[in-house]
Amino acid sequence: MNMSGSKTILLIFIAFFALGLSGLTCVNAASDRLVLTGSSTVAPLVGEMARRFETVNPGVRIDVQTGGTSRGINDTRNGTADIGMVSRALKPDETDLHAFAIALDGISIILHANNRVTTLSKQQIIDIYTGKITNWRSVDGADARITVVNKAEGRSTLELFLHYLELKNSQIKPHAIIGDNPQGIKTVAGNPNAIGYVSIGAAEYEIKRGVPIKLLPLDGVDATIDNVRNGTFPLSRPLNLITSRKPGRLARRFIEFSRSRQTHDLVEAQYFVPVRTD
Repeated sequence: MNMSGSKTILLIFIAFFALGLSGLTCVNAASDRLVLTGSSTVAPLVGEMARRFETVNPGVRIDVQTGGTSRGINDTRNGTADIGMVSRALKPDETDLHAFAIALDGISIILHANNRVTTLSKQQIIDIYTGKITNWRSVDGADARITVVNKAEGRSTLELFLHYLELKNSQIKPHAIIGDNPQGIKTVAGNPNAIGYVSIGAAEYEIKRGVPIKLLPLDGVDATIDNVRNGTFPLSRPLNLITSRKPGRLARRFIEFSRSRQTHDLVEAQYFVPVRTD
C-alpha cells in the first residue's frame, strides 16, 4: 500500500473515532441532565433542591419548568420530562405513574390584609364563588363588590378547591382567572375587594415578606402550616414528584435526595411540611 492510501485509511479511522467520541459525549450529556415540569406550587421548592443537588454533583444540570400539574403528568407520560411535579395525590386512573411525596401543603382562602372580614363559612364561600353573594357587606364586610379570583383549568389547586366545595368549575363565576400562586397572591394583594385561594405555604411565605394578604380559616381551623403538619386542617395535599416508569439512575438519586433530611431546611423555608422517610 502506498503512502497516500495509508493516509486515507488513517484519516477515515480518525473521523470514525471522532464521531464515536461525539456520540459518547451526547449520551453522557443526556445522562447528566434532568428535565422536570409541572406544578407551580412545587417548582420553587424543587428549583432550590435542584441547585443544591447540582452543587454537590458537579456536571449535573436540572431544568425545572412550571405549567401546572396537568402538564407535569402529560410530559411525564409522553417522555418530554424525566420527572413530573404534581401538587396532589394521584388519581385512580393514574396507576401508570409512580409518586414520591417530598412535602405536605394546604390550600385556603386569601383576602387583602385590609379586608375586615376575618372568617367565612363553607356555604358563604360557595355563595361567593357561584355569584349568589356579590357584596362584602353581605358577610359583615365593607359595602364593596367582591372580585372573585379563580384558578385556571389544569391546576390541581382548582381541582382540590372544587372538590372541597363540592362544585363544578362551570358553576364558578370568576372576575379574574390566574395560573400560579404568585399571580393569585399578587392579584389579591393589589385589590382590597378580591378573594382567592392559594397554597398555604406560598401565602405564609409572602405574608412573612410583608405582602398585604391574610389567610382565612376553613371549618374553624386556622390556615397554618402547623395545622397541616398536625393533620387538623381540612384541605391538605401531598407535593409529589412522579415518574412513568422505574426512575433512571440520576432521576432516582435526585428523588432520594429531595426526600432526604438534606432538603428539610429548604422545605421548611418554603413553609411546607417535610415528609419523613425513615
